[in-house]
Amino acid sequence: MCHRRFGKTVLAVNHLIRGALTCKKLRPRFGYLAPTYTQGKSTALDYFAHYSAPIPGRVINQSELRVDFPNQGQARIYGGDNPDSLRGLYFDGVVLEEYGLHAAKTYSEVVAATLVDRGGWALFQGTPNGRNQFFEVAQHAKERQAAGDPDWFYAEHKASQTGLLDPGYLASARSMMTPDEYAQEFECSFEAAVKGAIYAREMEQAREGKRITSVPYDPSLPVDTDWDLGIGDAMAIWFTQSTRGGEVRAIDYYEASGEGFPHYARLLTAKGYSYGKHWAPHDIQVRELSSGRSRLEVAASLGIRFDVTPRLQSTESGEVEEGIHAARMLFPRVWFDAERCKAGIDALMHYRRDYNQRLNEFKATPVHDWASHGADAFRGLAVRHQIPVEKRKQAQAQMPREFAWS
Repeated sequence: MCHRRFGKTVLAVNHLIRGALTCKKLRPRFGYLAPTYTQGKSTALDYFAHYSAPIPGRVINQSELRVDFPNQGQARIYGGDNPDSLRGLYFDGVVLEEYGLHAAKTYSEVVAATLVDRGGWALFQGTPNGRNQFFEVAQHAKERQAAGDPDWFYAEHKASQTGLLDPGYLASARSMMTPDEYAQEFECSFEAAVKGAIYAREMEQAREGKRITSVPYDPSLPVDTDWDLGIGDAMAIWFTQSTRGGEVRAIDYYEASGEGFPHYARLLTAKGYSYGKHWAPHDIQVRELSSGRSRLEVAASLGIRFDVTPRLQSTESGEVEEGIHAARMLFPRVWFDAERCKAGIDALMHYRRDYNQRLNEFKATPVHDWASHGADAFRGLAVRHQIPVEKRKQAQAQMPREFAWS
């Protein structure tokens, strides 16, 4: 774990080059996994070219962001925005750069399997950005190292300790940043809030109120689901139970990418819940040009009959903002199961607005990344809880008759 401008990328690139040259296995493979493919190309490719230049016979493949070495070793840049592209590959070593900015399950569900048969290693590095998966792996590494486990190593480098950065530069940075920003960027603090996090206060209040805990399934209450429908993106689903007293119990969460409705139909059955209603955004009614059928129809043919979440405003940005407001109003009534909803909780914690450096303000539109799927599904949950019953019935009446149900 390192402060900004420590030289993490240079360290990673040289570690991978050395690995590719010294690995004794046949056709060594080493990977540099940036949060996005574009980021990897812009930050690491020049370093790979520069530091591998003295090696006779090395070849740079610009189009594939790859360095080939004379021993058939290879180091290549990949993007965490498409982790499924790594399936079926193998690695002898991989660096997960700015691990906290990757989707929570990128390592556990995809990358880990690429290392198993070769006995490969993984280096998780970055700067803290809230209590996400980077925080968790850092804590685990510290514990295992303290226990004497030779398979784990942890190092932390704060700007106040390394002496790498000019004191005048640090003083200037401190004067222009909030204490949280400085602590996160230069002192490796996981306690600082994610910059621009939309639900930071609400999630902190949920933790303080011990509403992120064990929330068991109650068979006497129906389970409603709220979906974010992705096309080529992740599909996210919140499973909730609502009580007459106004509590909303988030008992489960699921997301996947590249799967069709048959997969989700099987999932719903396998969960074994007694379902109430399934809610989806309005675009589920849009007909596909290729088939002439809407996803509403496809889902219904598989036994998933959706209600359409009411819309709030006509303009896209206004609708999103109203939905965020609805979510903030709902948060005090929501209890989250800490284990089964972990991925959804991570999404809510890291749903954020990007910062416009030129205008010195946060952008109006939230960032569309791995966290937005779970956050959008939660926003739909909040909207339908806010909309009066009469308006819900009115929205249902506008659906094709064969799909409207109560």
